[in-house]
Amino acid sequence: MSIFSKTGNWFSDGANWHGSTGIPTQLGKHLELSGIAVGVAVIIAIPIALWLGHIGRGGALAINISNVGRAIPTYALLVLLFVAMGVFHRQLETLISLVAFALPPLLTNAYVGVREVDPRAKEAARGMGMTGGQVLRRVEVPLAMPLIMDGLRLAVVQVIATTTVAALIGVGGLGRFVVDGFNNNDPGEYTGGAVLVAALAVLFEGLFVLLQRQIDPVRRARRRGRVARRAHVEPQVELVD
Repeated sequence: MSIFSKTGNWFSDGANWHGSTGIPTQLGKHLELSGIAVGVAVIIAIPIALWLGHIGRGGALAINISNVGRAIPTYALLVLLFVAMGVFHRQLETLISLVAFALPPLLTNAYVGVREVDPRAKEAARGMGMTGGQVLRRVEVPLAMPLIMDGLRLAVVQVIATTTVAALIGVGGLGRFVVDGFNNNDPGEYTGGAVLVAALAVLFEGLFVLLQRQIDPVRRARRRGRVARRAHVEPQVELVD
C-alpha cells in the first residue's frame, strides 16, 4: 500500500476525528498555542517598534536583539526551557519559545515600515499642527500598515508551522500526529499530521494576503479615485436624426 493510500485511510478513519486525541481537538489546541504566542509577541513588539521608528533611534539595536531569537533554533530553546523549568510548565515553555520566534518579523517590519514613511507626509502633518503622537497614529501607522501586516503574516505562518515541535515535550497540537506516527511506525498518521500543518499554514497565508489587500491605504486610495473618476464621467449620448 502506497503512502498516499495510507494517508487517505488515516483521514477516512472516523476514530481520528473524535475524542480528546482527534483531529478537531488537536487542531483547536494548535490554534490556541499559535494564537496566544502571536498575540503576546504583537503586544511586546509592535508598540516598541512603532515608537522606535517614530523617534528614529535605537531601532537597529532592538532588531539585533530580537534576531537572537531567530538565531537560536526553537527546538533547542524549547529543550533548554524544559530542562530548566521541568515537566510542570510545558505549555509555558512552548509559549516562550514561540513568542521568541514570532518577535523578529513583527519588530523588524513595523520599525522599517514607520521609518520608510515619506518625510514629506510627516512634515505636512506637522505643518497642519499635529503633535508627534498624532503624526504616529494618523500618518505613520496607516502608511506603514502594509509592512506591519506583512510582518504579522510572516509571524503567524512561521508560528503555525513551528508549533508542531510542541508535541515533542508532550504538549498537544497537530504535531502530536507527527510524533505519534513516527513512534508507532504509522506513515499514514505522520504524513496526515504534516499535511494538516501545511494546509493550515497555507490557509492563513492566503487569508493574510487578502486582508493586506483590503487594508492597504494606497490601494484603497486608488480604488476610491477610480470610483470617483467613473462617477464624474458623463455618459456620451449620441443624437440620432
